[in-house]
Amino acid sequence: MDFFDRNVKIPFSKREITVKYALLHAAYWIFITGFFIYEKRYLIYKASMPYFVICVVGRILMLIVIAYLNLHYFLPNLLLKKRYGLYVTAVFLSILGYLLMQSLFDFYLYGYVIGPMRNSNWIETLSYNFFSTLWYVGLMLALKLSLDWYEQQRILQKITVEKLQAEVNFLRSQVNPHFLFNVLNNLYALTLKKSDLAPDVVLKLSEMMEYMLYDSDNSRVLLQKEIGYLNTYLELEKLRFGDHSDIILNVSGDVNGQVIAPLLLLPLVENAMKHGVSQQNGTAWLHGDLRVNKSSLKMDIENSKPAIHVPVGKGGIGLDNLRKRLELLYPAKHTLKTQDKGNSFLVNLEIEF
Repeated sequence: MDFFDRNVKIPFSKREITVKYALLHAAYWIFITGFFIYEKRYLIYKASMPYFVICVVGRILMLIVIAYLNLHYFLPNLLLKKRYGLYVTAVFLSILGYLLMQSLFDFYLYGYVIGPMRNSNWIETLSYNFFSTLWYVGLMLALKLSLDWYEQQRILQKITVEKLQAEVNFLRSQVNPHFLFNVLNNLYALTLKKSDLAPDVVLKLSEMMEYMLYDSDNSRVLLQKEIGYLNTYLELEKLRFGDHSDIILNVSGDVNGQVIAPLLLLPLVENAMKHGVSQQNGTAWLHGDLRVNKSSLKMDIENSKPAIHVPVGKGGIGLDNLRKRLELLYPAKHTLKTQDKGNSFLVNLEIEF
């Protein structure tokens, strides 16, 4: 756990707050105290040090009481429960209590201690204390609401990331049952024929499973491994469809040393296989073009479409999930476009490293 997210117990209370909360509020009150010290510094010369300390400390302590009564009692028990009348009344009465005590002290200090240096005026004293108190309590409330909003956004972001990661983990921990079933059937047929291709199929399936279950567990993987996984996936699909498919993935550029988030390219190929090649009885095709340089990756996947649309079940993480992952992993550094060309479907992906 991060140091700033640790809980600390409030003295003389059962309530706990985070270190971050304590530091932010401490910084706020240090700032307010510094402002009052600067504003009232003339009292050191006009009324002596004790009056200066009483003025600053007394004002700050009363503001703290009002602020935290508002934050931890009035706000959750009245305002958030839509008891607006009681909330306004409670805040007004707390400010009124502060006004009476502070104004009496100010009237005494400026009217009798300092004397002729400043005339005592009840209206001026009350209005000054009222608006200054309202300002500081409002500022504290704004700080509270801002922190709550930030925390809510952080939690929502965390939930979104965890949801997407769970979907990726699900993808990694399972292979499409139909895909696996067909590969195993083809493997069984090859073994019956004692084909020399059978060991190669077993090896490719093993490599694919190893990458999905182990290598892709990292936040970044070598691009070369990601491409190797795609090639293995497509080679097994070629075995599945045989002469009824034209499946090609061309790779150009230097991929050595480049890294990428795992399983980002798979949805493009899987989507093309699922909605294109696997839905056609005749000759189907999938053409991929992957271009890599030092600063970016560009991938185009185009597949033939069946003459009649055939609904398919859910599977994989899909393009919608891919868009969300790209927004989180490569914000403002990616583009993902789709184009229905009638007889084919084209997807363009570009990622800046």
